[in-house]
Amino acid sequence: MRNRVTLIITAALVCAMSGGVAVWAAGSEQTVGLRRLTEPEYRNSISDVFGKEIVVQGMFEPGVRMGGLVAASTSVLSITPAGFSSLSKMADNIAVQVTGEKFRDKLISCTPKSPSAPDDVCSGDFFRHYGLMLYRRPLSADELKAQVSLANVMTKKTGDFYTGLRYGLTALLMSPDFLFRKEIAVPAGGTGLTLEPYSRATRLSYLMWGTTPDSELLHAAEVGELNTPTGLEKQVDRLLASPRLDNGMRAFFSDMLMLDNFDSVSKDPLLYPKWAGAMAPSAKEEALRTLITLSVHEDGDMRDLMTTRRTFINRSLAAIYDVDFSFDQEWVPYEFAEDSGRSGIVTQVAMLSMFSHPGQSSPTKRGVALNEIFLCEPTPTPPNNVDFSAVNDTTGPLKTKRERLMAHATDKTCSSCHSAIDPIGLSLEGFDTIAGRRDRENGQPIDVSATIKGKSFTGAVGLGKFLHDNPKYPACVARKLYAYANGLNSEEVETSAFKGGYEAFKQSGYRLRALLKGLIMSPEFFRSAVPVADGSSGNVKTASP
Repeated sequence: MRNRVTLIITAALVCAMSGGVAVWAAGSEQTVGLRRLTEPEYRNSISDVFGKEIVVQGMFEPGVRMGGLVAASTSVLSITPAGFSSLSKMADNIAVQVTGEKFRDKLISCTPKSPSAPDDVCSGDFFRHYGLMLYRRPLSADELKAQVSLANVMTKKTGDFYTGLRYGLTALLMSPDFLFRKEIAVPAGGTGLTLEPYSRATRLSYLMWGTTPDSELLHAAEVGELNTPTGLEKQVDRLLASPRLDNGMRAFFSDMLMLDNFDSVSKDPLLYPKWAGAMAPSAKEEALRTLITLSVHEDGDMRDLMTTRRTFINRSLAAIYDVDFSFDQEWVPYEFAEDSGRSGIVTQVAMLSMFSHPGQSSPTKRGVALNEIFLCEPTPTPPNNVDFSAVNDTTGPLKTKRERLMAHATDKTCSSCHSAIDPIGLSLEGFDTIAGRRDRENGQPIDVSATIKGKSFTGAVGLGKFLHDNPKYPACVARKLYAYANGLNSEEVETSAFKGGYEAFKQSGYRLRALLKGLIMSPEFFRSAVPVADGSSGNVKTASP
């Protein structure tokens, strides 16, 4: 019975998704965007709707990095057949838990007249409540009627009211209205469009808290509060004041810093025995704790992330940093000595180890990554016929990476890119592939001097100061945050789109909270272009399994 009904629900959803999402909605409303929930967003949403006790089990499809952000791909990716199958099993498993004996008293507010017969009033209350939370808007009369009808039919077939609720809830969890963040826009005067209140609430919540809107934010949408500058500011200030801001900003920084790269990072255990299984999650956590503490908890100058010597370490990281870890806590704040050579997050284990090879450092990978992440300067893909033999030859007469890169960069097809990326990476050669300090390579002293566009500096400390003072860095943060919030490729975002937010950011002394509020309160934040009717361009995408 379970398999047959799940197939019925799946078939209905496949038809809805393969036919595309209608661009022209009822009345003057238009669907202008669909964004597939990421794994963290899905998990957080389920936890907030049903409680932390509900377990989410299953595999999620990965995103694709576009313009430096995985978030950009949520606007263009559909769901594959394999992903759809996994999500359907996941949905049914969640529904079984919610309607099961263990949690039903807590999660189902009404009691049916009979546990073995349909009760449309009780099931209607159930689906009305959870439909609002899952769809992030009230169910329409037809949607509510469909869920109640499905529960009624399944209750009659199984002789169990809660089994009927289970299948109705499974249908909600498998709907595109839950799996995708559907953005609806209405006329804003003239030829422009702006997001309607529930779409605004959704965008705000997933940006700032990394999860579905809470009841207060949904109520603000219901009464039109989010349509007015005063009402919007009230909600923005509330979201900013919540400790849950940590969750939303951790998600953003994880994406911006490309921390998902750790999924494929490996190190040669014979050359680097300090690199153990716990190192990758420890390195990610160090970077995020540093970022969140300075930018959110202390509301500090974001530029100082390039120069601070303060961080957080655990026992695993202490081994890399050659620090005597004699602490009782799992994580402790730590400040490197002035002569440590460390400078901000660019010299933490995360940045240095992710963009290196398993057995050796890589000035080029480090330079490419830091240019893209912090300066929004992507490096073109090298031609297929580039000869890397000079760079990779560690047994020849050229003993250091600098010597080998200089020989490689004499190639005319390579020199233009290498002149922009190699200086950054070479200034970090005082650190090996796992971020340990060193001053020699193959017995030769390491030269960490660098010159970029006429500006010379030495080592990681000099690089940190160079990035701190570079106006492209805070502008890049503003661009990436706007793109992340809107599901856009940062390389395609016009400067005018985030100008208001950037000005607020700059005037505040580059405080993240000011940037967030400045971006959101700008008229551009909720503005949308008129979509093309066939979904072939713009931000409207056809989803297919």
